[in-house]
This record gives sequence, structure tokens and C-alpha cells, in this order.
Amino acid sequence: MILYNTTYQMPEADARNFVIYVHEVMLPQVKEFGYMKNGRLSRILSHKEEGSECFALQFEVDSTARLHYWFVKQGKRLGEEMLKAFENRVLGFSTMMEVITEE
Repeated sequence: MILYNTTYQMPEADARNFVIYVHEVMLPQVKEFGYMKNGRLSRILSHKEEGSECFALQFEVDSTARLHYWFVKQGKRLGEEMLKAFENRVLGFSTMMEVITEE
């Protein structure tokens, strides 16, 4: 199992709109595509800088091959749409992790 995490940072003023955007636009589209599972958005409480908010958007996917296919077919476009919606006010970076153990 692969965990795909994207961490986003933005000004506090954009945080509410970002959460709405992810909930109403991104998560439904990703779910509809079908490759990514258990999508969740979390607020990051550590490493908080004054005047900004950070969030982690996470999905599970069966393999790196499926993740690559999803990114080419949908993920890249979703990132470009977010850039159009928020311009340079939202910064993000992605991390791909292999799940070793689960309880």
C-alpha cells in the first residue's frame, strides 16, 4: 500500500476557501476516478507559522504504478486547477510513502 501525501501552506485568509475547495472539488473528482482510496484532509498543528495554515491531503493507492497512472491522467490537472484557483497563495509539496505496518 502506498500513502500519497501533499502538504499545503497558505495564508490564514485562504484556509477556509481551501478546505471548501478540497471538500467540494478535489475529493469528489479523485473519488470518482477510482484509483485513490480513503482521501482525507488534515490540519497540521505542528510547525505553524504566524499568519499561515498548513494542511495535509492524503490518499491510499495500491501501487506506485497506479499512482503514476493517476497522476498522469488526473493528478497533474487537479494541481493546475488549484493553481488557477489560488494563484501563488497556496504552496504544496508531495511525498510518496510505503506503508510497512498497519494496526
